[in-house]
Amino acid sequence: MADQETEAADVRQLVIVGGGPGGLTAGLYAARARLDTVLVEKGAAGGQILVTDRIDNYPGFPDGISGFELAEKMAAQAARFGLKTLSAEVVAMDLTGEVKTITLGNGEVLRALSVILATGARPNRLGVPGEEELIGKGVSYCATCDGPFYRGMNVAVVGGGDTAVEEAVYLTRFADSVTIIHRRDELRAAPVVQEEAFAHPRVHFACDSEVVAIEGENEVTALRVRHSSGREEVEPFDGVFILIGVAPNNEILPLDQLDTKNGFVVTDALMRTSCAGVFAIGDLRSDSVRQVVAAAGDGAVAAKAVERYLDGLRQDLAELPVRRRKCSAAQVP
Repeated sequence: MADQETEAADVRQLVIVGGGPGGLTAGLYAARARLDTVLVEKGAAGGQILVTDRIDNYPGFPDGISGFELAEKMAAQAARFGLKTLSAEVVAMDLTGEVKTITLGNGEVLRALSVILATGARPNRLGVPGEEELIGKGVSYCATCDGPFYRGMNVAVVGGGDTAVEEAVYLTRFADSVTIIHRRDELRAAPVVQEEAFAHPRVHFACDSEVVAIEGENEVTALRVRHSSGREEVEPFDGVFILIGVAPNNEILPLDQLDTKNGFVVTDALMRTSCAGVFAIGDLRSDSVRQVVAAAGDGAVAAKAVERYLDGLRQDLAELPVRRRKCSAAQVP
C-alpha cells in the first residue's frame, strides 16, 4: 500500500515537452489552472524564435519585437504563475499507459497523466557557405514572417514546390523583384500555382540552377549561383527565402504509438493525438500553419483540453492504478 501511494505521489498531472511559444503558452494556461505541470526544454526557452531577429506579426507589439525578447517575456509570464521548468534532454517516452513516462538524459523518469508534445519543426537548409552566419540578416525561411522587411528590394526564393512558388507570389506585395531559383528544369508546384507565378510580371525564374553560397558581411548582398552548364555567377540580392521543406523534430517521439503524416503528428481540433492523454501542438502538428501566434493558440487549446481530460479520469491520484492500454488512431474523431 505504501509503495502504491509513493508511486501515485510521483505522478504529475502534465508534462510539456518543448519550450517554444506553444509549449510556453500551454505552460502558462496549465499553471493558471493550478495543474501540477513541468515543462522540459533541453535548451533556452523560446525555440526557433530565439534566432529570429524581429517578429512583426505577433499581436500586441505594433513596433515589432525580437524573438529573444518575446521568448523572454513569455517565459517570465508563465513563471509568474508558477510553471516549473526543467532544463534537460528527453531521450525516450512511453505514451501508451494511463501514466505516461518521459525518460531524461540523466536517467530520471518523469511520470504524468497527460503529455503535451511541443517539439516543433525545423526548416530544411541548403547547407551552403554563408547560410548559417546570415540567418536573420537576409536569410529567411518564412515569407509570411519576414516579407514586409523587403519593401522595394530584390529577393530570391529557393525551391520549386507549392510553398516556394506561392510564397514567391506573396513576396511581390513587398519586393520589387522576386526570382525563383530551382535546381530542376521544371517546377514541382501544382499547375495552377505555377500559372499564377508565370503570369506575374515581377516573378522571374532561374531553373536548372542552384545556390552554392550566400555572400555578404553583415547582411545578404549576393548569391553565388551554379547553372546546369557548370558556370557560376554572383548575382546581387537583398535577401533569400529558403523554402525547400520542413522536417518535424520527432526523433525523441515513439512514432509507433502515434498517428503521423509525413512524420508530423496528427491531431484533432482539440490537439488530441491518437493516444489518450497525449496532445501535440505547434509546428509538430501535421496541419499547423507554422506561425508563432498559431503555436501559442494551439498551446492554449491543448491546456484547456488537458483540463477536460483530467476531469474525465475521475480518479484520485493516491489510488491511481498503473495500467497499460494500446493507443489507436481510431481515438481521434
